[in-house]
Amino acid sequence: MFRQHLNQIATIARATVLEAWRTRYAAMLGALLAAGVGLALFTGELAITETRQTQAVLTAAFLRPGAALLMALFVIGSVAREFSDKVAELTLSLALPRAVWFVGRLTGFLLVAALTVVPVMTLLLAFAPAPAVALWGITLLGELLILAAAALAFALTFMQLLPAFAAFAAFYLLARSIEAIRLMAHGPLVTETSLGERLLVRLVDGVGWLLPDLSQFGRSAWLAWGPDWTALGVAGGQTLVYVLLLSSIGLFDLYRRNL
Repeated sequence: MFRQHLNQIATIARATVLEAWRTRYAAMLGALLAAGVGLALFTGELAITETRQTQAVLTAAFLRPGAALLMALFVIGSVAREFSDKVAELTLSLALPRAVWFVGRLTGFLLVAALTVVPVMTLLLAFAPAPAVALWGITLLGELLILAAAALAFALTFMQLLPAFAAFAAFYLLARSIEAIRLMAHGPLVTETSLGERLLVRLVDGVGWLLPDLSQFGRSAWLAWGPDWTALGVAGGQTLVYVLLLSSIGLFDLYRRNL
């Protein structure tokens, strides 16, 4: 039975990767990379000093959110289309546990995330040293794994493209900026003398504990000034915790639905 479930997971994951190819995900990724090359060439013409560092930083800052949004659109669109076309109901009506379907889909999305990072890293190797690109790429992969799990959870919760993507966008923006928001909340301008200020600070701290700190992933400064390998442990720990947490949420939403 265990071997059968593994084979089913592998089949669903393979179908997900093939779906990425058939829906022209590779073409959109190629367009993103082409835009990154254009930005790098344009930056190279404008920079007066430290041209390669400037190209690396700006190109990485452009490619990182681009890859995240591309990944989210694929995950949410794929799941929403599968349920709207009744393909998911047909698949789950067979002798296939919902957990197997979920793990297979998630595995496929994680493979697509890995295939997304490779060409992005290859492009950045033209502007930054290999060790810095390696750390940046590994942490970007961790970020995309978290975002893929989050997009899958939102897709199963809302079952529609626009609400799911809106929730994902809010999650992504908060996770990218929560550390800066926490620093402002504890800054010298916030005295916490009133009840409202104290509640606001506690709310920000609570949200900060719930969300992943994506500011620890894919830092462009590594490409210019060298990698900080201590960040790898922090990023790896967050990736493991939040992929498991978000997968649990998505799996719970899947089992509570009447299909």
